[in-house]
Amino acid sequence: MIKVEKVTKDYTVGQTKVHALRGVSLGIEKGEFLSIAGPSGSGKTTLLNLIGCLDKATSGEIYIAGEAVSTKNKKQLALLRRKHLGFVFQSFNLIPVLSAYENVSFALSLLGVNGAQIKKRTYDLLEEVGLKGMETRLPGELSGGQQQRVAVARALIKEPDMVLADEPTANLDSDTGHEILDLMVALNKKHGTTFVFSTHDQMVMDYARRLVKLHDGEITSDERTGS
Repeated sequence: MIKVEKVTKDYTVGQTKVHALRGVSLGIEKGEFLSIAGPSGSGKTTLLNLIGCLDKATSGEIYIAGEAVSTKNKKQLALLRRKHLGFVFQSFNLIPVLSAYENVSFALSLLGVNGAQIKKRTYDLLEEVGLKGMETRLPGELSGGQQQRVAVARALIKEPDMVLADEPTANLDSDTGHEILDLMVALNKKHGTTFVFSTHDQMVMDYARRLVKLHDGEITSDERTGS
């Protein structure tokens, strides 16, 4: 589903060139529950952003459903993201003036889905993530865990092939983090949606069925846990 081939990413900070990724190669199959782990500066968020078409590699190639990312212009990349990818961010990134329902349904309205379908799919998904009865609440009226549930529902509403989650437990306490990860496991099993995390949280690593570790921009291990 995702193929990363000898990808490098360099940044220039002042007079210094930073090698964020150094020839990374990785394949991700449909239905995986995978964590990309490593300390700060290891390149994990950079790799997630490249897979998510939010940044461009310095060299190498990334393929999403067989399509080479480097050949796409901005409009084509946006369509690729819209078709295949959903995103969950550590800071939730909800629109503060929109209700939980509106934050989730907004993506479908952009796709031209009719009103009746939007309503049904949004209410069904909010119930599935445990937010039935909270549809009209604004983000500021929800707990951190509830906001992250809205973010998960928003990521899934387009029925993407893959959800990319950048440090999804970073702003949550341990109990709430477990609840969100349990939810993601259930959604992965029910819908077959691929989940890929970037994390330095051991709890997230423990949930992963495949753990890819990065250090200084290189993969140091790639193990299937069988959990």
